[in-house]
Amino acid sequence: MQGIEEEIELAWIYVLLAAIVEVFWVIGLKYSSSIIEWIGTGIVIVLSFYFIIKACEKLPAGTVYAVFTGSGAAAIVLIDFLIFDAEFSLAKVFFIGLIIVGVIGIKVTTPDEEPATKGGD
Repeated sequence: MQGIEEEIELAWIYVLLAAIVEVFWVIGLKYSSSIIEWIGTGIVIVLSFYFIIKACEKLPAGTVYAVFTGSGAAAIVLIDFLIFDAEFSLAKVFFIGLIIVGVIGIKVTTPDEEPATKGGD
């Protein structure tokens, strides 16, 4: 049973890594100007989707996608505020908070067991 729990924890780490890597490729899409930067952005996109695929092996795809997009979007907006001098507003902070609460809620309500396989395997 401990092995399954470790696999589930690893799957959540993959989701976290995918969200972190998403920040880099989104920034790359906005700021890449040379072929090397575009190639790097492409590699990071592939890496991000690799992490999503690995997470979906042990977690429901809907959960993985919701947590990935929500946490990645929140991180990107925060980085825009802190690094790229985007316009700050309390409304944006409030809605980022809602995204974070939603991501935590999805994590807490996702069962810590491997989904059943089809076909009676």
